[in-house]
Amino acid sequence: MAKDSALTPEEEGGIATAELGLVLLDGPNGVAVAMTPEAAAATGRSLLAAAEVANGQRARGETGY
Repeated sequence: MAKDSALTPEEEGGIATAELGLVLLDGPNGVAVAMTPEAAAATGRSLLAAAEVANGQRARGETGY
């Protein structure tokens, strides 16, 4: 997969901040998302679980990039 491909995985994490009762997630290339605290917590749990699975896949050589 070419490095400039839209499917190339991002290697830098986003930055989360709290403002006026919302969680703001600033990602690469100008991506920004505003979430309720509940949605942000659910997203965080989901991301951590998926990262754990993906690390296991990479350790077994099961990569798609």
